[in-house]
Amino acid sequence: MLRKDISNADRAIAYFSMEIGIDAEMPTYSGGLGILAGDTIRSAADLNLPMVALTLLHRKGYFYQLISDDGQQTEEPAEWVVDDFMQEMPERASVTIEGRTVVIRPWKFEVKGVGGSNVPIYFLDTNLPENSEWDRTLTDFLYGGDQCYRLCQEAILGIGGVRILRALGYGQIKSFHMNEGHAALLTMELLDEEVQRSGKTAIARSDIEAVRQKCIFTTHTPVPAGHDQFPIELVRRVFGSREGFWDLQDPFLLDLATRVFGFIDVHGDINNASETRLNMTRLALNMSHYVNGVAKKHGEISKLMFAEYDINSITNGVHAATWAGVSFQRLYDELIPGWRNDNFNFRYALSIPKATIWDAHVEQKKQLIEHVNRESNLGMGVDILTIGFARRSASYKRGDLFFTDIERLKNICAKSGHIQMIYAGKAHPQDLSGKEAIQRIYQARDVLKKEIKIAYLENYDIDLGKMITSGVDIWLNTPLPPLEASGTSGMKAALNGVPSLSILDGWWIEGCIEGLTGWSIGGSGDGIKQGGDRSGDALSLYDKLERVIIPLYYHDRDRFIDVMLHCIAINGSFFNTHRMVQQYVLNAYFL
Repeated sequence: MLRKDISNADRAIAYFSMEIGIDAEMPTYSGGLGILAGDTIRSAADLNLPMVALTLLHRKGYFYQLISDDGQQTEEPAEWVVDDFMQEMPERASVTIEGRTVVIRPWKFEVKGVGGSNVPIYFLDTNLPENSEWDRTLTDFLYGGDQCYRLCQEAILGIGGVRILRALGYGQIKSFHMNEGHAALLTMELLDEEVQRSGKTAIARSDIEAVRQKCIFTTHTPVPAGHDQFPIELVRRVFGSREGFWDLQDPFLLDLATRVFGFIDVHGDINNASETRLNMTRLALNMSHYVNGVAKKHGEISKLMFAEYDINSITNGVHAATWAGVSFQRLYDELIPGWRNDNFNFRYALSIPKATIWDAHVEQKKQLIEHVNRESNLGMGVDILTIGFARRSASYKRGDLFFTDIERLKNICAKSGHIQMIYAGKAHPQDLSGKEAIQRIYQARDVLKKEIKIAYLENYDIDLGKMITSGVDIWLNTPLPPLEASGTSGMKAALNGVPSLSILDGWWIEGCIEGLTGWSIGGSGDGIKQGGDRSGDALSLYDKLERVIIPLYYHDRDRFIDVMLHCIAINGSFFNTHRMVQQYVLNAYFL
């Protein structure tokens, strides 16, 4: 066990992420990537790992969501008071962007572990009087602006992040973990350090290998939009002849970057800038000694996408003590002592009396239903089977799949039993298809208002996510395979005894034991389905709901509670960030 008072000089792991979700009042995250980062850091603190984390400050957040009566989403800046949450540090670092010196300051936020240890997070900020007006905005918006804005942000995170670490006295970092490719420029800064340390004037293979041994890369999505690429002319404009790229005006070094490092994608003539791209994913892949996907299936998909690389898998998890609702935390403290330190203790959940687990569930459900009724005036009932669906609104997540056959839904409610639905989720401001999915849910809400009460809650965040995952009866997930790399919302539900009804993709391929931890929708999850089978998936969803879940909930409550208990004992004990972080330690961090 490492000592609790770890000094800066003793921190050995640096965790880089474009977004980190650590507090609902700090809008420094957009969705699953940031929430995973926050949960990873919490578990690192619980396990006394010598970690330090870096991200951008995002003074104006991701955005504050507003939805009109007809389902149209609009966005406003999510303003917050930085000084209320973190401490400004005196150290400074800088990067050169378009020939200008951009000064960076770090703000410190400490995550406390269950045993008293901590992991510092440094939020990087360019809103300083020394910087130009435009440069001061570079850390304002998460995933905002054009390609130039994004590339500048990634330079601040990757290159600036390493320099901030050095300025703060973190000189003994052994492992640099890139949570997605946004931070991949850190590898160029580390390579620059290696060349300067050796006193050489040219890059040697030994320098490249030294950097590779320090770097770990986690890729999170097979969706093309999740893999940043930048035109080489933009790279040249932003970085000039330095900042980790030496001189990409030099044909020799451009050729080196293409053929040796492999991070420049060339289509046709290497001298044709319009056909050349800086691929951040390939940069991270080439410069890391350990690469992993975030579920077993995602690891397989990633190997097919990047066949020339050795890609492993470490399935994501969630931080149990964060996502278990208050009633369940109280129950676990009484009946499963030690669960906060050792999540494997959830195996003992099978011995919890069924009446006890049901009472805890009803208590959390009442809190959720009361909140929904205050917000929507729908008059939802605590005794009605409640289905939850809350995640980022993107077309591949198919939030509206549930409404494929309206008449079938009406018949199910008339013959089998009543249901009610709770939705939440933001669409990216530029994602028109994601916004249209929200509108379709609103349209279905109006058509089904006599049969099914449907709520869509605005401004989905950490607190609302916890309330929904801990309070519904069934967790629904309907992604288009194989695009759900992992998914973690169903893991949060499982910690609260909430079974999933989900497409076999991502983590659910590993977590689904049919009828014991929940239920599958559609096929087996084998192979790669391109285009999917929307009508077939909807039919499977309706069949499971009508023939299995509704009868079980209303007419065999004892058996339904048995599924709840197995959710906790089987999935809660494995799909957590304590197990995940331990796998990173064994497989990547200290090799």
